[in-house]
Amino acid sequence: MNRLRFRSGQVELRRVRVDSATVIEAGDLVWLDTDDAKPASAFTWTTNLATTQGNFAAKFLGVAHQQSRAGDTDPISVDVGPHSVYEFDCASAAYEVGALLGPDESSSTLMNQQFESVGSAAAAIARAAEYTVGAQTTLRVTLASAYAAGSANVNAQIG
Repeated sequence: MNRLRFRSGQVELRRVRVDSATVIEAGDLVWLDTDDAKPASAFTWTTNLATTQGNFAAKFLGVAHQQSRAGDTDPISVDVGPHSVYEFDCASAAYEVGALLGPDESSSTLMNQQFESVGSAAAAIARAAEYTVGAQTTLRVTLASAYAAGSANVNAQIG
């Protein structure tokens, strides 16, 4: 799918290892599994969507800027910056600036490149960066990495 839809802002790239069996597309939401990046769809489903989104937020790394095919062992660049703006697919709805967002789901699996509204800051990995009206299916967002100390992610504080 490789759809990196960076729109504006300051990118903060980190080089992160990827297991050789893991497939990541540019534009995927990725999380840190011990010391390797993995796409959102590889995150373990727990109880329900809200619980899974909260657990994912605690490990959310950022947006992959490079792909990693099966068999690749080179690290990839991941944007963890809270000031970069991306355009993602989203659940059809109206969004206010600052709306809390988490990864959408499909059949008890988190989606790699789609957001939806979440009910709490603990489950949020992004905020809407624009106002939209109903039936909107794309949305500009800012990210909240758990691994960037300047992020709005509630898990980003050190100490």
